Amino acid sequence: MEAKRQKRLTTKVGVVVAKRSAKTLRVMVERLERHPIYKKTIKRRKVFLVHDEHEKCQVGDLVRIVETRPISKLKRWRVAEIIGLASREIETESETEKNEGGLT
Repeated sequence: MEAKRQKRLTTKVGVVVAKRSAKTLRVMVERLERHPIYKKTIKRRKVFLVHDEHEKCQVGDLVRIVETRPISKLKRWRVAEIIGLASREIETESETEKNEGGLT
């Protein structure tokens, strides 16, 4: 009897850019690519729709996503882990400073 081969999981790391509907995130993944003719390094971005079962992720979090079976028409990825949390305190402080500066 042959043992089942382990399928290699495709993983990517990206930043959550939107959280609009229940259990669905938009994650932007950046990668560097070299131009074939000019040899300049280009930053390529792609947005994936990702399934978040426990709804723990917030906008700005750094997450690792894993390819999975199709969950809906466009969702084929799920959150494997949250690598880094967004700095919400710094964002709120900078927003209040902007608002205070505009009122004077």
